[in-house]
Amino acid sequence: MKDTLGVLLAGGAGERLFPLTKERAKPAVPFGGQYRIIDITLSNCINSDLRKVYIMTQYKALSLNRHIREGWGSVVANELGEFIEILPPMQRVNKSWYQGTADAVYQNIYSIGSEQPKHVIILSGDHIYKMNYGLMMDQHVQSGAACTIATLPVDPNEVAGFGVVEVSSSGEVIGFQEKPKSTNIRSPFNPEKVDASMGIYIFNTDVLLPELMADAEKTDSKHDFGHNILPGLLGRFKVSAYNFVDENRKEALYWRDVGTLDSYYEANLDIASVSPVFNLYDRDWPMRTRPTQYPPAKFVFGEMGRTGMAVNSVGSPGCVISGSAVRQSVLSQDVRVNSFSDIDSSVIFNHVNIGRHCRIRRAIIDRDAHIPDGTVIGYDANEDRKKYHVTPSGITVVTRDITPYENPVSPEFMQTR
Repeated sequence: MKDTLGVLLAGGAGERLFPLTKERAKPAVPFGGQYRIIDITLSNCINSDLRKVYIMTQYKALSLNRHIREGWGSVVANELGEFIEILPPMQRVNKSWYQGTADAVYQNIYSIGSEQPKHVIILSGDHIYKMNYGLMMDQHVQSGAACTIATLPVDPNEVAGFGVVEVSSSGEVIGFQEKPKSTNIRSPFNPEKVDASMGIYIFNTDVLLPELMADAEKTDSKHDFGHNILPGLLGRFKVSAYNFVDENRKEALYWRDVGTLDSYYEANLDIASVSPVFNLYDRDWPMRTRPTQYPPAKFVFGEMGRTGMAVNSVGSPGCVISGSAVRQSVLSQDVRVNSFSDIDSSVIFNHVNIGRHCRIRRAIIDRDAHIPDGTVIGYDANEDRKKYHVTPSGITVVTRDITPYENPVSPEFMQTR
């Protein structure tokens, strides 16, 4: 892995996660209480001994940039040539924003070339999974391939969201379809499944860079790995498939694209379950994030009808559960739940203050929101739609613009003197 450069694509707008991506990039959306979505991929990099990583950002990247700078810069040894570095669009090769995944890498071709890596691994910053990229690299080198595509088995009715990889019995890629509506291709290893691309690719650098330069000259190209680069390699270079080896070590493979509000909500609530499928408490595969200086979570009052308690829930540092009940929920840092409130099956972001006598269920509450006393959310979808965003499945998303003052900014500060 010392000869390998990681390129992590984190510039997507994340439209399907709106309104959570109204003010932030998708990889910067909180996950599991104290993490951001991008922390999962970066933790995989560190655990795989991949210590040279470029992160390519674009849309609404302020909070993401700050999180990377304050949380990940000191994880690697800069004096040994290691780095986790942000590369915003710099328009060094043209005057446009990133036009596609391949174009994003092409526009940073000089930065990649300056490191002179033997291999480049392309990663995405918006998936939840555990993977040792070193094992994939071992297969890539041993196979003599110019490119290796990580794959996982999916049901044929799910292919619309994936690149479909046609694999021979020897593991060589002989066909590629980007997000087809349907396909007759089946996995040679399981005829009831389809081998789907995980969006993780290893390239030999001497193959990748000329392909990116040639693609940049094509006016009819989408400048995308799935649509253009990968299909263009077939028949000209050896391309191999790597079957996903799950470091989560559960009975079923765990890989989630938390690209919709429903999938994001379900992945978070799984973290709060008694036996979560995605295990954050794995000492063999630790998850890292930006350290913060908050006191321990606290649960106060034990009176009849006013007991501070949390059951089957995640409570992050700085939380105070004051005489209220929290069940099957994920609370991020510095959340205050005041007395006589009831929180059920909800995901609460940082710095949220929930007033007294509130009832909230099946909700996602964005950071800095102040929920007034007596607020009811999640019990009447028609009423919720008048104030909030409600998904077709009935999950209510509350953003901080429901109140003219965002906690911790005080009304006095906003008043004109």
